[in-house]
Amino acid sequence: MVANAAEDLGAKERLKTSLEQATAIFAEKNIRFTELRRKVFEEIAATRASVGAYEVLDRLAKKGTRLAPISVYRALDALLEAGVVHRLESKNAYFACRRMDKPRTGRPPIFLSCEKCGAVQEVDGDEIFRAIDTAASGAEFNTRVRFVEVSGTCHDCAAHRPA
Repeated sequence: MVANAAEDLGAKERLKTSLEQATAIFAEKNIRFTELRRKVFEEIAATRASVGAYEVLDRLAKKGTRLAPISVYRALDALLEAGVVHRLESKNAYFACRRMDKPRTGRPPIFLSCEKCGAVQEVDGDEIFRAIDTAASGAEFNTRVRFVEVSGTCHDCAAHRPA
């Protein structure tokens, strides 16, 4: 019981911090952080897992905000443009940027997606992307989109695996 209360408090604090960081990033980029964008961001940032647009739509509807799917997709586009959410290509799902508090270096991350709990992590992908660039250059290939997503098992799920 005490652990759950502490986890809930920690999750609320993380969400509050994420909202503050997202608000600052929108202001820095001179993009409006509208009420709808904020609500969509809150639903995505409230979980460690990735969520689909229709799941966001359902969550908002349960809270009394009924929207057309296009409204959620437009909000998602703005959140992606600002860099406060990312899209997992393999699942067509979105998750809150896990590195908003880190200085933006322009270096692309690699996304690690847990197959059990759905949690998504971001890790520095410099070396991988240099290798991709080298390989593409050697093949005289012009890259348009570079995105690396790795599926597996997170530390927490691996620790709870039966022996």
